[in-house]
Amino acid sequence: MVWIRFAARTSTSLRVNSLILGAFFILLLLGCSDSATATGPSETPASPTPSSPTSAPSTDVPPTLPATLSGTPSERSLQAFPLPAGTRPHDVAPAKDGGVWYTAQGSGELGWLDPETGETRHTPLGAGSRPHGVIVGPDGAPWVTDSGLNAIVRVDPDTRKVDVFPLPPERPNANLNTATFDHDGVLWFTGQNGVYGRFNLTTRRMDVFDAPRGRGPYGIATTTNGDVYFASLAGSYVGRIDLVSGETTILEPPTPNQGARRVWSDSLGRIWVSEWNAGQVAVYDPSTGDWREWKLPGPGPKAYAVYVDEVDTVWLSDFGGNTVVSFNPGSEEFEVFDLPGNPGNVRQILGRPGEVWLPESAADQLVVIR
Repeated sequence: MVWIRFAARTSTSLRVNSLILGAFFILLLLGCSDSATATGPSETPASPTPSSPTSAPSTDVPPTLPATLSGTPSERSLQAFPLPAGTRPHDVAPAKDGGVWYTAQGSGELGWLDPETGETRHTPLGAGSRPHGVIVGPDGAPWVTDSGLNAIVRVDPDTRKVDVFPLPPERPNANLNTATFDHDGVLWFTGQNGVYGRFNLTTRRMDVFDAPRGRGPYGIATTTNGDVYFASLAGSYVGRIDLVSGETTILEPPTPNQGARRVWSDSLGRIWVSEWNAGQVAVYDPSTGDWREWKLPGPGPKAYAVYVDEVDTVWLSDFGGNTVVSFNPGSEEFEVFDLPGNPGNVRQILGRPGEVWLPESAADQLVVIR
């Protein structure tokens, strides 16, 4: 356009020459553009995500669930690691050495997986062992809640020496479930037959308490603030433990008889709850006393495990859909991942930065989402 406007002020011959030159210049530019499009690299479409969100992305963020704490949706991959037949892995815990511990409930052993090679090794825990939960303690060792032995079990990660710490004789058949360490290094645990307790690693003292409403204590977790909460499946409540007296304060989720199964804390100390009977995920904010709940996707969800990762994305296993779902608290969207095993029966979830580990108890394999 500059060439044409400039030519209008000159003689006729110059105007003609300018117009011809301008047209040639434009054609040259168009030709270069077409050539670049034809010979340049073609665009590679992004790999599809495991599933689409159940609702369109939203920019509306509830004031109690800041967007800064929700994970950014990204493409993820699943990888399965077969375990020996009959292992029946129940819980997993990433190890300090880069491996992954798992309770081999079917064989009464503690397993360890090398994710680089797929190699596994098993440590027998003793006659009658039926291990349930496993966590890594402040000493770097795996600690196991063993319902068959009615004991807390420690395995030395280097020598594989097994130390067994039984519950008091007056507390038989507690049906031990899950454990967590508080910020003072005291191990707290649950037993489905109506108990919860603590074990002091320094003094070797063990205290066992009667749970409110009897049977039901299941998942247990420590918050970033150092508080300890547990879920009661049969009692349909969440309990907050006084770490000094051992007494429990009952917290009631909004949905009656929801079947609170497991709990986990996010970075703000809020408690996320998997509601088995209701097929929901709930969150409790201790700073306000407020609850919120969301139904999992699918026609008949059964929320079992819950875990909050390093960016506050909430992960849950759904027995009803044979899936694992992630939940973004900021956008309130779910993302669904089909399990490789059918059924998979993921009963617990744990992870480390960039990895979410799932034990498929029905398929004798571990799965990682990266």
